[in-house]
Amino acid sequence: MMQGIRPGLASVLLVSVFLGIQASGTTFRPHNCTLRCVQQETPGCEYCRISKEDVQRTLGFSSAALFTGCVPWPCSSFLGQQTPEVCQHYVNAPENITIEFVDNPNPKYDTAVVSWSPSKYGIAFLRGFQVTLQTLGGTKTFCQLFLLQNNLSLSASHSQSVYYSDPFSELSLGTQYAVTVIAIPVPEPWDKFYDSKQFTTRTCPEKNGLENCKSDWYPRYIEVHQDNQDIVVTFNLAPVNLGIRRYFSACFGGGVRRDKSIQPDFRVNSTHHTYRLPDLHKGTNYTCEIAADVVDAVRKTFFVQVQHHSEEPWALHNKGLPLAVILCVSVLIATCLTAISITLCQKKRLKKKAVKMEIPQERTEEYYDKLLDEPHCVTLNSSARPPRLLICYSSNDGPVHIKVVLQLATFLQRHMATQVHLDLWDALSIMEEGDLGWYCRMMKESDFVMVICSRGLNQNPQRWRNQEEDDSGDSNPTILAITALIGEEIYRAKALQQDLSKYMTATFEYSKESDIPSILNLVSSYALPRDLPLLFSHLHRVALQRPGAFLQVENISENNYSRLPAGAALSMAIQEAKSLITA
Repeated sequence: MMQGIRPGLASVLLVSVFLGIQASGTTFRPHNCTLRCVQQETPGCEYCRISKEDVQRTLGFSSAALFTGCVPWPCSSFLGQQTPEVCQHYVNAPENITIEFVDNPNPKYDTAVVSWSPSKYGIAFLRGFQVTLQTLGGTKTFCQLFLLQNNLSLSASHSQSVYYSDPFSELSLGTQYAVTVIAIPVPEPWDKFYDSKQFTTRTCPEKNGLENCKSDWYPRYIEVHQDNQDIVVTFNLAPVNLGIRRYFSACFGGGVRRDKSIQPDFRVNSTHHTYRLPDLHKGTNYTCEIAADVVDAVRKTFFVQVQHHSEEPWALHNKGLPLAVILCVSVLIATCLTAISITLCQKKRLKKKAVKMEIPQERTEEYYDKLLDEPHCVTLNSSARPPRLLICYSSNDGPVHIKVVLQLATFLQRHMATQVHLDLWDALSIMEEGDLGWYCRMMKESDFVMVICSRGLNQNPQRWRNQEEDDSGDSNPTILAITALIGEEIYRAKALQQDLSKYMTATFEYSKESDIPSILNLVSSYALPRDLPLLFSHLHRVALQRPGAFLQVENISENNYSRLPAGAALSMAIQEAKSLITA
């Protein structure tokens, strides 16, 4: 059909057709076409997903670095061979990154598709995108490369269009990821070529339903009543397809823990089971949990109290008591209660007058005294921005120490409402700015800076030089400069009588207090995981204790943090590092 048309005119017509399709702000999904197809301007290759095998086959060299490290290649490697001027222009970062989850038949994994819109600035020179997906707290990375046809010159109205990636499959459930979309070409001095977004994949109950998730299942129906001196509990059993045959229950009260193993008889009832809690003390409040007897099972909490129980009512022993006597006693009790109420009201008024002349501190103490016997709950404002924390550490203690730092950062971000900045999570920015530049910028932008102190951090400068000369160990002189810079900031703030709470130090079980550099001794120090509640208090500026009140944050204490999956991973990493480093 196009045999009679000149090649140049055919290219113009193809561009016109493509621009006419997308002018109304349409969506574009990638085609599985080749790099040669893009370069030769073949019809149907306007927006293509380029595979690493195709890059290697077309260009004749390995492309492993592009698809594993996900570092953007120079534009000249795959676009500028025929037209070098293409790679001399600047394109702004994409906008409006969105994550959509799609169906995945595998119940153990999730699948996500990334979409975005191109920026109108420099859009005429846009030649493609690179999408990177990285696990927060891990090293697993996925990359996808998309190229536009060489002869396209897009208008500003094209910025209303939406581009899609191919599906990213086999994403772990309930895991945090960071996605980065890079606009191509990327000239070396340009620093506004990418945009990032963090997201969390769906949990197993969100994706598959609670009835299909063994470790996430928990009893939703619980009925509690008292039978003589025993507490009787009825709960719903897990579906048969989950294969849960045993359950456990634990009650805490009066400083004692009482555990009970439960094995229902499914021949009697396959949907519900009833069990007894004997030997509980009268009048004691108990907090009880029930869960499936599987690893990391979700626990359902309920509360019980054994009431004082008598076999016969008091009235049965007093049938012969005259009704008049009963009425007299009732009137006398009512009169006494009225007199007491009037007296208390008068004392309360006098106390209010007296309090007006006292200092505010006593009014505060009176308020907390009234709350002494009541439960307390501190709710963080979800609309407020979480505190930003920069973590500095030394890689000189080896991979086991780095793993502990990674797991700590993941735990802080997932369960302590903190936005963590870690160099391992921002490798692209560090490549642009350099180590020192990135750390200096993060120190200014962060609300808090925490230095993880270890044996490798507190090495003297002579030992650093010896390691570099011998080329042994994994020395990292950058952390020495960062530590000195933080120490200088601390002493400057101290001299100006400014607040030092921005800076803090932390050590793990395999480190000592002597590992804290002397220049950091003026700031707060935390021994982790023992001081996780204190660290929470520091980051959120919430007092753990006040007159008549004590704040206990769930699942971040030394004994309970490992109940969470991220806490268990942190605990295992600490024990592994402890056994290797101390040895």
